[in-house]
Order: sequence, then C-alpha cells, then structure tokens
Amino acid sequence: MSMFELFWPALAGGILTALVCGPLGSLLVWRRLAYFGDSLSHAALLGVGLSLLLSIPGWIGIVTVCLAMAVLLSLLMKRPELASDTLLTILATSALSLGLVVTSFIDGLRVDLMAYLFGDLLALAPSDLPPLLIGAVGILGVVVWQWRGLVSSSINEELAAVDGIPVARLRLLLLILLALVVTAAMKVVGVLLITALLVIPAAVARRLARTPEQMAITASGIGAVAVLAGLGGSLQWNLPLGPAIVVAAAGMFAVASLLARPSA
Repeated sequence: MSMFELFWPALAGGILTALVCGPLGSLLVWRRLAYFGDSLSHAALLGVGLSLLLSIPGWIGIVTVCLAMAVLLSLLMKRPELASDTLLTILATSALSLGLVVTSFIDGLRVDLMAYLFGDLLALAPSDLPPLLIGAVGILGVVVWQWRGLVSSSINEELAAVDGIPVARLRLLLLILLALVVTAAMKVVGVLLITALLVIPAAVARRLARTPEQMAITASGIGAVAVLAGLGGSLQWNLPLGPAIVVAAAGMFAVASLLARPSA
C-alpha cells in the first residue's frame, strides 16, 4: 500500500469533520459553553464501553449515549440549582470515569483505549467515507436551515426568546448535532481532544471575522488547515496524529493572538 493510499482517507475524513466542527464550534464559543462539547465527548467513551459489553456495533452505543446525554443536558440546563460550568464538569468527568469502569468489566477483551482517547484517524478506511460524507452534509444542512435562530439564541437567549425564537428547542437541536459530530470526530482526535477541534478554530476565526457567517466559514477552514498540518507532522516526524492536529490548531491560535490588535 502506497503512502497516498494510506493517508487520503484520513485526510478526507479529517477535513470533513473540520468543516462540520467550524459552525458548531462557533456556536459553542458564542454561548461560552465549551464544556458542552466536553460532556458529550466524554460520554462517547461510555458508549464505547457499553457497546463492547453488550456486543453491539460501536457507533450504535456511541450515538445512543451521546444523544441521551444531549437530552439530559438540555433538561438540566433549565434548572437553576447548579451553575452551568459546575453541572457540565460533573457530567463530563462522571461519564468518562463510568466509561472506563464499564470497560474494566469486559473479561478477556483487550481494548486500545489510546485510540478512543486520542483518535485513530489513520485507521479510517475508504468505505467509512460515504457515511461520514452523508452525515456531514446532513448536519451542515440542518445548521444552515436553522442558522439565524441558532446564532440569535447562542448570543443572547433572553433577547431571542423575546423575539419569539424557540430557544429551548434550538438548544436541544444544537446538543443533538454536537452529539452526532462527537461520534464522527472520535476517529479524528479522540474523546479527550474533540472539544479542542470544536473550540480552537472558532476562537481563531473570532479574531478574523466580522460576521457570524464569516466566523463559521473561517473556523471550518482553520480546522481543515490544522488537519493538513497534523497529517504532515505525523508523516514527517512520526507524531501521534490526533494530538498533532490539536497542536497545529493551538499554534494558529497563538499566532492569531500575537498578531491581534489590542482593543481600544
């Protein structure tokens, strides 16, 4: 197998994931709730553990658990007893720990947890790309369809509610979309780094864009460049691919921060 045959499915899958993460990550940055992504991504490992324990396809367990977590988060966010960051931290760490505990009960099975925690993009096969493409197009289609409401409710829920926008329904929709993206992004950067792929490109784009649409598109482009740079670094220096992608994105954030003009 040539180097190109090994790398092109990883490149295509990584760029597809980055394109979807751009607008969703922008929405998370506007909401100032990056822990949404952490909670969902950590729940993905619980889905992996349950899939192995019940001997069902992995994607079924991951999607089911992430969607259940999305609904639970949407319901709990309506209750004022706990601050949002406290609630999300509890759920994120609990889901991750429970996932590790579940996998420990599986006798005679050796699971490469590093691949789940930090990604295994090079294991992506050409046959994995059509479902990933269909999912990416579907998610982006829903985002474009509901873009105005998602942006308004992310920037200011109270004002959006006054304008008649169904903020609770859109919050749940955003979490469901994030759950689906987390399922796909596990292969790219793993459950511990998914939030970085969502948030870092959006944070860079925020410094460069003037409108929400520009920010979402720019974030997708920055994520794609990070995937390219991570793959190049992995090929050149034998780096772990998932962390290399995140380091590339973090490097762009550092450069953008240094070059940004101080606010007046």
